[in-house]
Amino acid sequence: MNLLDGSRRTGAHVVDARVRVLRGQVTDGIAMSFAPLACRTTVLLELRTADGRTGRGESWANFPSWAPAERLATLQHGVLPLVVGADAREIGRIGELLVRRLEPLARQWGAPGPIWQAISAVDVALWDLHAQEAGVSIAACGGGRIRDEIPVYASSLGPEDVGEQARGVAKAGFRAMKVKVGFGRDRDAANLAEIRTEVGPEAEISVDANQAWTLDEAVAMAPILDEFGVEWVEEPLRGNDLDDLEALHRRTGWRIATGENIYGRREFARFAASPAIAIIQPDITKMGGLSEALAVCRIAEAYGTAVAPHLYGGAVGLLATLQLAAWSPAVTTVEYDVRENPLRDPLIVNPPVPVAGQIVIPDGPGLGAELVPEALDICEEQP
Repeated sequence: MNLLDGSRRTGAHVVDARVRVLRGQVTDGIAMSFAPLACRTTVLLELRTADGRTGRGESWANFPSWAPAERLATLQHGVLPLVVGADAREIGRIGELLVRRLEPLARQWGAPGPIWQAISAVDVALWDLHAQEAGVSIAACGGGRIRDEIPVYASSLGPEDVGEQARGVAKAGFRAMKVKVGFGRDRDAANLAEIRTEVGPEAEISVDANQAWTLDEAVAMAPILDEFGVEWVEEPLRGNDLDDLEALHRRTGWRIATGENIYGRREFARFAASPAIAIIQPDITKMGGLSEALAVCRIAEAYGTAVAPHLYGGAVGLLATLQLAAWSPAVTTVEYDVRENPLRDPLIVNPPVPVAGQIVIPDGPGLGAELVPEALDICEEQP
């Protein structure tokens, strides 16, 4: 099903789409509280227009192991028939159509996440095309680039070798770092003690529980996190229920961060409005793309809630997130995963890398930097 009759097409109309599953093995023991990560996986969407431009978007697919197969089906059968044939410049109209048509199906399916993650890839690809046509970066095209660099924090330390990892990120100039917790009280305490010993009292340490704890379990961890000066706690509670998070905030005083598993601006607004939530973490590759993320930034700014985008994907996710940071004053910092990731820097021509806790935001047309075609081919999973 095409949005427009072929006779009305111009050079900006989408004439073709390609979906590629990219996969890269990792060997450095990455693990969340709920599962290890043996390989990096993402779904790359490429939209081609009649005038020969290609826009790229990314859909997060690290978990579960069958996520890429589901995402391929969702994009090919549910999403792309509504996109091919459309004018790529009509980003808002296409997004509204996708949400209107697919959100009811997501409710019936009981799986809103996969739908929003698929929409995310389309939205970013459309913004890439739009900015390429204008010959500027997405941030410049979208309303103005307000900054050339942004602070980043080192994420994904632990659960093994945390002392060595902390030394490495401190030596690299990071002033803030985040460690994985939720592996048991004793182990979490030992890891925090080791990190604090390595980096000293001045470094900023935060933790990510990946929804490991019940409310009572989280409260029981409060003395440990307080002892080691934890700045903020990401996704502490199983289910991420806002009422429970507010109860946790009242009982501990924690600065709570969440957002990587929230979808769409309406749901984000509930969390941004809560005094319990200090930091909102939209993930551009999961929650609806740049359009939704920018709307969330505006909502968060109105409530005085900081925005620190979640970022745990590949090359396009990194570049799109940096464009958001260049675009929105609400973004205060960006996550920078320091673990092995063959789907990020190796796929980018002259990849942006942190220096002294800051990262320069690329300003080339579209996403800001080009991808390496040969690297994409190497990482593409063959059927």
